[in-house]
Amino acid sequence: MTVFVELPAPEPGPVPEVSRPSLPRRVLRGAPPYLYLAPAVALLVIWTYRPLVQTAQLSFYSWNLLPTTPMTPVGLGNYERLLAQPEIGDAVWRTVLVVLGVLPFSVVIPVLVGMLTRHVRRMKTLYQALVFAPMLVAPVASAAVWQWLLAPRAGAVNRLLGTTTNWLQDPEGAQVVVILITGWHVLGFATLIVAAGLSGISGDYAEAAALDGASRWQITRWVTFPLLSPTLVFLTLMTILLSAQWTFPLIETLTQGGPADATTNIYYLLWDVGFRSYDAGLSAAAGMALFVVFSAIAALLVWLSDRLTFHDN
Repeated sequence: MTVFVELPAPEPGPVPEVSRPSLPRRVLRGAPPYLYLAPAVALLVIWTYRPLVQTAQLSFYSWNLLPTTPMTPVGLGNYERLLAQPEIGDAVWRTVLVVLGVLPFSVVIPVLVGMLTRHVRRMKTLYQALVFAPMLVAPVASAAVWQWLLAPRAGAVNRLLGTTTNWLQDPEGAQVVVILITGWHVLGFATLIVAAGLSGISGDYAEAAALDGASRWQITRWVTFPLLSPTLVFLTLMTILLSAQWTFPLIETLTQGGPADATTNIYYLLWDVGFRSYDAGLSAAAGMALFVVFSAIAALLVWLSDRLTFHDN
């Protein structure tokens, strides 16, 4: 016979108190991530945000860059003069032409090359190195080489075409030359970005679509392109924001904004006003206006990308 004996419950003992670390110790425990970020944040503040604030401040003053000359407050006068400049409209239009001219080299051609060479296996590293090589050439050095290639009589381009065109002194040809050289520089980098985007797309999607009877074009149109859309949006955003800036060393080396201002875009005009006309206030105002416009464009493109792109989750 089993007998059950009821035992009294043990009395609860005192709850041990957990000592909370002191404030200095908590700070030391949480500091390492911020210490890792500190150098990058410091450089960002020193080389980006501090000059941006100084530019905004300078845009409300009139100054000729001479240390012995005091800065004179003019309020919104620089912005009023900026809007009254007759060359602003032409410079903005040339900037738009540069963006449109570089887009095929940074988006269209890299996609075609990436799709055609997607399954390349032999000597892939050598192929990628050759494609990326133009991006490693300094723009000023490449401009000197292209200046020699485009020489009116002895240049290799004119010899090949059988002409004596002075490409860099032709108002219509100079802009085209600057766009083509810029596109040549960017093409390799953009191709590698597209190749990286394609390599990140799982092959299971294409296999599943093929089992359902989809053709190669249908797989490319409805599977590959949508999954590649984040990469294409990134390249488009980079081209819109930076392509005119990429042309600056080429313009300064090859044409100096000419002939007849045919290659003067908004970036080169900003530099020309500041460092050739010595109108620092007007140049700062143009820089701030450029910053606001391109920030709005970047925000719009990011907003659109969140709604139009597809991600392989």
